[in-house]
Amino acid sequence: MIAKRRQTKEVVIGHVGVGGNNDISIQSMTNIPTKNVEGNVRQICELFEGGCEIIRLAVTNLEDVKFFAEIRKILRAKNIPIPMVADVHFSPAIALDCLEVADKVRINAGNFSDRLMGPKSFVDDEFFVGKNKLQKSLGKFFQKAKDLKKSVRIGINHGSLAPRIVYKFGHGDVAMWESAKECLEVAREVQFENIILSFKASDAKKMIAANRLACSKLDEMGSYYPIHLGVTESGNGDYARIKSAIGIGCLLMDGIGDTLRVSLTEDPTREIEVAKNILQGCGARRYGIEFIACPSCGRTSYDIQSVLGKLRTQLEKLPSAKNLKIAVMGCMVNGLGEAGDADFAIIGSPNGTLSLYQNKNCVLKNVSWKEICKNLTKICRLKLDRV
Repeated sequence: MIAKRRQTKEVVIGHVGVGGNNDISIQSMTNIPTKNVEGNVRQICELFEGGCEIIRLAVTNLEDVKFFAEIRKILRAKNIPIPMVADVHFSPAIALDCLEVADKVRINAGNFSDRLMGPKSFVDDEFFVGKNKLQKSLGKFFQKAKDLKKSVRIGINHGSLAPRIVYKFGHGDVAMWESAKECLEVAREVQFENIILSFKASDAKKMIAANRLACSKLDEMGSYYPIHLGVTESGNGDYARIKSAIGIGCLLMDGIGDTLRVSLTEDPTREIEVAKNILQGCGARRYGIEFIACPSCGRTSYDIQSVLGKLRTQLEKLPSAKNLKIAVMGCMVNGLGEAGDADFAIIGSPNGTLSLYQNKNCVLKNVSWKEICKNLTKICRLKLDRV
């Protein structure tokens, strides 16, 4: 059972609220250079149509800031209102400029002012010189974000922690939290609150541990910043999807998470379906009919794979059907019990016929697939019309 969602404050990105009582939102990132304006517009439109609610673009130099603004202008002319996030590494100056054109700016706490390549050991004075340099740059950045009423994501990546942080705190969840804490100290000084935090790693276990520790510390402080979830650099194919589902799903089941991105080394449009499936699988958000189906065994006397496929095709055409839960079971051995709290259950009989149950009450017994489909579609329409 999913835990009660962790209390967070709302941070608004464009027109999309993150945290608070808002749905957990889905993000993605374009995978082509920002200077390719036409390509980015096309990709963002495809992502938006697929259900992406917040989009991020890499901004690597000052020229990219101009391209970012142009992309935004074209999208607004096309009535694509998706909030746009500028992703900035290494340059406080670029991050400052991005506040003028982006709805949100994502910075990496590990490289905002620290160098990733440098000494491997630090005396206390050197550590604090680096910390003071970071916080001075952040103070200007947060103040401008506050003045412009923009939001900021402080991204903590396991793979790009500042060397001085690693030297002092190690290379685990404690170090990731300490990196975030340095930034939050500055935000409090300038009373900047429009912050979203992320704690990412390519290792799902490290990502989970970092988020759990950070949320525990934040709750102790009474700082209820929204959390962006993601397993970074997860790869491609089934393995990447499984690893992302483990990392993101475990935290969602803990009640942690207000927005997420599934990072795949694939066309970014494929990230959206995976994100939706993770949210629905965790019971955190509903995107379509939830089907429960047994894998079948020697007791199954009908083509359950074919029936499940046809049922999906038929019922997903119904408007407003996304709140339905439908079970397709092979036989009566575990049928109604395993169907759980499904609205409807189809259960096979030894002679190859099917029976239809509504809320565990039999409404059709020992009929063909065609009869099941015809009647279930009719019953579902009636049920949905009453809602």
